[in-house]
Amino acid sequence: MRSLMVHFKKIDWILIASAIFLVSIGLLSIYSSSHFRGNFLNFKKQVIFLIISFFLMILLSFLDWRALRENPHLILVLYVICILALLGLFFFATERRGTRSWYKIGPITIDPIEFTKIVLIIILAKYFSKRHIEMYRIRHIFISGLYILIPFILIFFQPDLGSASLLIILWIGVLIFSGIQTRHFLTLILLFILLATFSWLFLLKDYQKMRILNFLQPQLEPLGMGWSKAQAKIAIGSGGFLGKGILRGSQVQLGFLPEPQTDFIFSAICEEMGLLGAAILLLLFLILIWRVIRIAFLAKNNFQRLFASGFAVLLLSQLFIHIGMNLGLLPIVGISLPLVSYGGSSLINTFIAFGILQSLIIHS
Repeated sequence: MRSLMVHFKKIDWILIASAIFLVSIGLLSIYSSSHFRGNFLNFKKQVIFLIISFFLMILLSFLDWRALRENPHLILVLYVICILALLGLFFFATERRGTRSWYKIGPITIDPIEFTKIVLIIILAKYFSKRHIEMYRIRHIFISGLYILIPFILIFFQPDLGSASLLIILWIGVLIFSGIQTRHFLTLILLFILLATFSWLFLLKDYQKMRILNFLQPQLEPLGMGWSKAQAKIAIGSGGFLGKGILRGSQVQLGFLPEPQTDFIFSAICEEMGLLGAAILLLLFLILIWRVIRIAFLAKNNFQRLFASGFAVLLLSQLFIHIGMNLGLLPIVGISLPLVSYGGSSLINTFIAFGILQSLIIHS
């Protein structure tokens, strides 16, 4: 009993509280947008996902994180499962909005990309924690890139450009925290420019090109892809300081705002909760990310530091891209807002990462 009390005392409750508050804001917004449709199934499922996520996090906090660092066979199995799951999407996933990103099992959809992100953070943390004094060797950069390359290709051709881009950002972020040399970093930038040019000419589909062109020239399709961006801006601008109130946002309640529970939930929150609600949301994210970075700073070894840093990079990049999409500052690439947007796979895997972070603290 005493050891159990000590265990729970070591848990970072500030991190957990900020995460729960963020999920609560998301649930409130999901409930409101469900009211227009008269269908509260997503709201109910998200509540269930939250309960499952919380207990998974507590369970993982009891497990020693060293099992991830010291057991290469376990990591290999997890990686192979991710690759097979991503490959299976091409054959068994239902096509939705032109992509095959989810397995549908009854009323539940499973997104293996979310699980893949966490596994890749573990792999990169393990790889670089063993080789931090050899970061001057460029071969370590390319070998680590191979771990990213396979899932990147599978996700890119689903096609899911947004999630594929997140993997690259994650990789570069962990490389920076691992101590990559400046000349190697500049070489990578050059390679990405060449890859982007090649992708534009030969790989990107027409609708993906149109999203980028529409971002640069919104007047190209004001009633097409430009519609989503315009409605998102209207929702944000019309909210004012205090918002129109839950169940009272015209863009949300009248169905003008597309995907108010996922891709554009930030706009929905701004309309109904106003600038004040958006400020509270961002403050909670800052607290959450600060607690994750704090774990990285207090880490006693490189694996702990790189895992926490990698997860912070993932959270920051998703937050930045999602809000950038909603504000019209970035192309619309379908990135949800962590903890806030509807999605069981994202919520569960985010709390799995929280569980590993708690284990890093408790079993340090």
